Amino acid sequence: MVPPAAQDRPEESLSLWSDRSESTFALGEWIGREAAGGEVLALVGPLGAGKTRFVQGLAKGLEVAERYITSPTFILMQCYEGRLPLYHIDLYRMEKAAEMEALGLEEFLEGEGVAAVEWADKGLEVLPPARLTITFQYAGEDQRELHLSASGSHYQEWLRKIREARRWKILDGKK
Repeated sequence: MVPPAAQDRPEESLSLWSDRSESTFALGEWIGREAAGGEVLALVGPLGAGKTRFVQGLAKGLEVAERYITSPTFILMQCYEGRLPLYHIDLYRMEKAAEMEALGLEEFLEGEGVAAVEWADKGLEVLPPARLTITFQYAGEDQRELHLSASGSHYQEWLRKIREARRWKILDGKK
């Protein structure tokens, strides 16, 4: 389970190049395998930028049995059982943070599973301060830049491991 300490170190960031959707999927899968429970992943980016593809990889890494993970835009949240529960939350239709609070999302954001929140920029004030924020940006037809921002030592350790794994092209110059 992720330790509750939110800001034990200053925020750290890392930018990656994804040259195809499989690379985005692989990052999600890697994070799913690393997850210990209690993680919050804030996913930000325009339509079609790869947020749901990332969650599909995350589900595989969490050993979720479902074959096809879709964005829960109209139902707001979908729970999947795996090695750890996956709470796939979509805030696209949310207007105000108060709406999210009324839905009781805190229970899932503080739960023992992994919460992947698409369109997280619509509710950052409701999300816990300790989290991994991933911003997806178009960089071509199939190419994306993924900007990872880690708040909390648990997520910062993930960034260190991603750098060391050398599976993804790092854009910020750190090796």
